[in-house]
Amino acid sequence: MGFPAPLFGKRRETSPDMKAALALLLLFAAARAEHRGKAYVRDKVCQEFRTLGKEDFRTLTIIANSRKFSNATFEEISHLVREIVSLAETCCAEDADPSCYDAGSSALSAKSCGRDSPFPAHPGTAGCCAQEGLEQKLCLAALRHPPQQLPRYLQPSNEELCQAFKKDPKDFADRFLHEYASSYGQAPLPMLLGSTRTFLSMVSTCCISPAPTACFLKEKLERKTLSLLTLMSNQVCSRFMAYGKDKVTFSYLASLAQKVPGASFEDLFPLAEDAAEVFSQCCDSVAEDCMQKKLSEHTAKACGALSAQDRRFAYCCKGKNLMQNYFCILVLPPAPAPKLPEAQKPTNEQVCGEEGAHHAKRYLFELVRRHTSVPDAFLGKLYDTSEKVRGECCSAEDASACLDSKRQRMGEELPPLLEKANQLCGQYTELNFLDFKKRLRESLMQTMPEASPELLGRLVEQRANFASTCCPPNAPPLYCASKVSSELGEACDGGSCLLG
Repeated sequence: MGFPAPLFGKRRETSPDMKAALALLLLFAAARAEHRGKAYVRDKVCQEFRTLGKEDFRTLTIIANSRKFSNATFEEISHLVREIVSLAETCCAEDADPSCYDAGSSALSAKSCGRDSPFPAHPGTAGCCAQEGLEQKLCLAALRHPPQQLPRYLQPSNEELCQAFKKDPKDFADRFLHEYASSYGQAPLPMLLGSTRTFLSMVSTCCISPAPTACFLKEKLERKTLSLLTLMSNQVCSRFMAYGKDKVTFSYLASLAQKVPGASFEDLFPLAEDAAEVFSQCCDSVAEDCMQKKLSEHTAKACGALSAQDRRFAYCCKGKNLMQNYFCILVLPPAPAPKLPEAQKPTNEQVCGEEGAHHAKRYLFELVRRHTSVPDAFLGKLYDTSEKVRGECCSAEDASACLDSKRQRMGEELPPLLEKANQLCGQYTELNFLDFKKRLRESLMQTMPEASPELLGRLVEQRANFASTCCPPNAPPLYCASKVSSELGEACDGGSCLLG
């Protein structure tokens, strides 16, 4: 018993044809080449279909559309994939009418606009359907769901995997591809392909093995690096998509500053810029080894620059496998904040000068290394507001007066907010979860002595949930940004969280 798709053969490497086809795969999902003519699109799709074969084409179509419509149900994705594969199979036949593909894609658009459309729902569909012809197709093709902020895929036990596999191998594979690709859709497409291929190969091998437990253990160890790289890539690429290159540079700088607070801005900022460049090159790349190759190069630079400055960093850099070293660095908890003098604020002239953004990052870096447990989402809010206030004040008639008023207000408001965030996530990192909740309750009872047990219970659960989701380094950026104000105070929403 096995999977019908040849793509999932044991340890099969991605072929040159497959690599070429990856670059063309999103034609159906995005229709970016539509403006170059109907024949161009048909020819490229048919080239892809013939190169891959029906089953591999179908598999990649499931992955691509599950990434694009990450909140769609399995049934909705299945309807769409059936239509796409049927269109390709019919219109790529040697004796197919030249108008077959255009007529079929038009019928797909019309079906998408129908009242009872079985395809993934999107709030922008109605606007697209108000258009006609090519404009309607391009509009529908551009629709996509925002990525899942909290991945929903949880790997079942070995026994549950084998039970579902043996019941219906094809349905099991399809559902896994959909759930995994929609949950980790920000990982580069070739990485998703490799990770899903090796997983399904593992299941089809181990579920018919005479010793399934030993088989699963061996196979999971073999695919550990790829699995971790896929999950990590989804995290960093989700952050890159949400933040953009400049803010990701600051986010990475802050992470390094919290792990190695004794290092200087000059040591860490080039590494942050290098990491952001890796993500900008690899998150959308169809090169199979882009992320692994570039991150390995980045890790070598980081280890060379920081191993001599920090024992924990040096420990992570001991191994010969640079990707394992990177994973070790990534999960390093914050270091204790060193005793440093008060951070020196940039002058108004520096803030509004040509290097204003650089001076702002440097000052925020100094705040971070003095508060090493403040979560990324809170720091991101500081960064956003810093940029907003620089834009407002530096273009004001009296820039100095504008900046001075912001400084005065935040001189009172920012320190307690930083301490509150630092304490919450510091305790979450240091304590086991039950002790952390106990400490939360004790703290709340001191600050709210009149609160009822019911209210205290709700507040403890609310803050514990926030901490468990948003304090770790892999916290979902958009979800946690929306939670920061309610959990840590509203002062930043006034547009004044600038420079202390």
